[in-house]
Amino acid sequence: MRAFIPCLAAVGAFSLVACSGPAEDAAHRQADAVDAAGERHADALERQAAATSNEAEETALNRKADAVENAADGKSDAMHRQVDKDY
Repeated sequence: MRAFIPCLAAVGAFSLVACSGPAEDAAHRQADAVDAAGERHADALERQAAATSNEAEETALNRKADAVENAADGKSDAMHRQVDKDY
């Protein structure tokens, strides 16, 4: 009986996680899209940095790429947290 109660609680928790609705799924996809767009922008900046022969410009572009990616990650994470909070 003691083992049954934690198992029942785990099954209940998993069933709640699996019951996301279309609005929640769409909001999570939107947050994922923000992250993906930031990664694409950062990748473009990194390609631009790799193509330049100016070391200072390369460093600046790589720093900007890092900042863009970190900002997108932060925004995406905040969006995911808000969705989880709302639903």
